[in-house]
Amino acid sequence: MSINFNYWQARIGKPLIFALCLLPFLLLSFRLLNNQLGANPIEVFTRSNGEWGLRFLLITLSITPLKNILKQSWPMQYRRMLGLFAFFYVFIHLSSYLVLDQFFDWQEIWADIIKRPYITIGMSAFVLLIPLAVTSNRYMMKRLGRNWLRLHKLVYLIAILAVVHFFLLVKADFYWPTVYAVLLGLLFTFRLRKYCSLPLGK
Repeated sequence: MSINFNYWQARIGKPLIFALCLLPFLLLSFRLLNNQLGANPIEVFTRSNGEWGLRFLLITLSITPLKNILKQSWPMQYRRMLGLFAFFYVFIHLSSYLVLDQFFDWQEIWADIIKRPYITIGMSAFVLLIPLAVTSNRYMMKRLGRNWLRLHKLVYLIAILAVVHFFLLVKADFYWPTVYAVLLGLLFTFRLRKYCSLPLGK
């Protein structure tokens, strides 16, 4: 039996999920302003926002598998919002690096991009994410047609770059990068099974 989420989704669901998605940024900002992020607050603020961006990327990628598992279409109603929040947190992550860490020292920023592979990879992921964010609306979907689907498949490459960026960034403690890599691998496996038309149980 199909569950009718229309009223819940319109009146409660979307505002609630929007507030929950924004909550990590608000808490991090509050802790930064109140000097509660430890000895290196800017680094913690920057890295935490980047990690939330990666989380939202993975959550966005999990929407289609969730829809197929539940055999319900309602998760798709939140995919665009979740994807835009992924961009939002990545944007805050990059902005924190440019403004709070480097103070718009473009010469030093460019030197970082050249000599530090994790920054090069992170910048590449952000640049690729921009057209996805710009075209994540119904008007662009209609205008681009099938090309919209081709363009938005870049999200898988972006997720790979984000995980590699995180691995290279942490240098020592690989627990969370490994967790995210495993989750991404599972999502790729699900995608591959769907592409090959293989039942999940086989």
